[in-house]
Amino acid sequence: MKFPGSVLVSLILFVAETAAALCLSGAYRAAGDRMWQWLTLLFALLPCALVQLSLVFIHRDVSRDRPLVLLLHILQLGPLVRCVEVFYIYFHAGRVEEPYVSITKKRQMPKDGYSEEIEKEVGQAEGKLCTHRSAFSRASVIQAFLGSAPQLTLQLYICVLQQEITAARSIFMVLSLLSIVYGALRCNILAIKIKYDDYDVSVKPAAYLCIFMWRSFEIATRVTVLVLFSSVLQIWTLPVVLVNFFGFFFYPWILFWQSKSPFPENIEKALSRVGTTIVLCLLTFLYAGINMFCWSAVQVKLNDPDLINKSQNWYRLTVYYMLRFIENAFLLLMWYVYKTDIYLYVCAPLLVLQLLIGYCMAVLFMLVFYQFCHPCKKLFSSSISEGLLSCFKFLCFICKPPKSTVLMDKAEMKSENTDEAWSSSKTIDSQKGNAHQSVSSNA
Repeated sequence: MKFPGSVLVSLILFVAETAAALCLSGAYRAAGDRMWQWLTLLFALLPCALVQLSLVFIHRDVSRDRPLVLLLHILQLGPLVRCVEVFYIYFHAGRVEEPYVSITKKRQMPKDGYSEEIEKEVGQAEGKLCTHRSAFSRASVIQAFLGSAPQLTLQLYICVLQQEITAARSIFMVLSLLSIVYGALRCNILAIKIKYDDYDVSVKPAAYLCIFMWRSFEIATRVTVLVLFSSVLQIWTLPVVLVNFFGFFFYPWILFWQSKSPFPENIEKALSRVGTTIVLCLLTFLYAGINMFCWSAVQVKLNDPDLINKSQNWYRLTVYYMLRFIENAFLLLMWYVYKTDIYLYVCAPLLVLQLLIGYCMAVLFMLVFYQFCHPCKKLFSSSISEGLLSCFKFLCFICKPPKSTVLMDKAEMKSENTDEAWSSSKTIDSQKGNAHQSVSSNA
């Protein structure tokens, strides 16, 4: 049975970041910065409440008679209780013979074109641990993109305005960045396991390293670009954020309405239609929050029973990174044009170049991951290089003028050349006629 290390990491980041947020909020209160105090508390407590809600929902605690657990969740102590429960199950597993086990069938990764199916016995303890790991993975994603990402943006913005980086604020920003990167990593692993649920997926350390570097560069550059832009053009920050957020929020719903599929009813039997709608809105809310800062490896598809798009769409991935690179470059250009005196001692061209190179490094590590380190790359219908090449060919085809227009232009040029030749030959004939008349008159 695998050690529940992911649960322990999620708990440590959750507790450390919450404690750091409370300490920093107290420091802002002592300094008299009420606005920064309340914003720091908001970005710390809102994801805490959503994490408790997700853990209760996944474990179905409402339908079970567990009042003490529900009380601890209300007191924001749910992750601690769940972690204690996880390690109790782990250390007591195997001591008592389980009354029954379930048998799961998984297929191995194809070797030489063949894939074997293996059967595995899963006991009650291992099944409960699997449920806990899944719950903590989802809680880490919620904590990362609905709490840590706004928190990191806020604290970096305060550092820029005050032109000071304190020790407490720097520690808090490092914890927030680690939380976001870890949440993005868990999001990638969840996407792989959901898409390839029939296979026995084993993620190697090289894959974890590539994902970590990819997400670190991507998120750090994105947050820095947003902070730089908002520090000089505060009025335009809200429109940029709202267009990004609501664009990604309504995108799954637009696809769902276009498909004309029936409303999903199989999410949870105990939920009414209103409850299902609320759950779907929260899901798309989280999806929009992720895509605000980085590429969402899990693509929401509301007309699918699993609510996840399991196809590998290289075109969507290419379009996202191209548009995000253009947006980042445009925001940096606006910052460079309207930068204020607080950036007097900053080499602006060098900073812009470093941020653009950082984003390109994120794309490079992403390509390396999908090309060489993805645990299920043998199942791809096409590799990432082939997919990107076909996407670029398609985009170039769109940018080219239509063939009929080219033919019409060539025909017009040909007719113009013919007319010019005809007019020139006519001029020559007239000149010859005039010369002949002049010769005959002289004679």
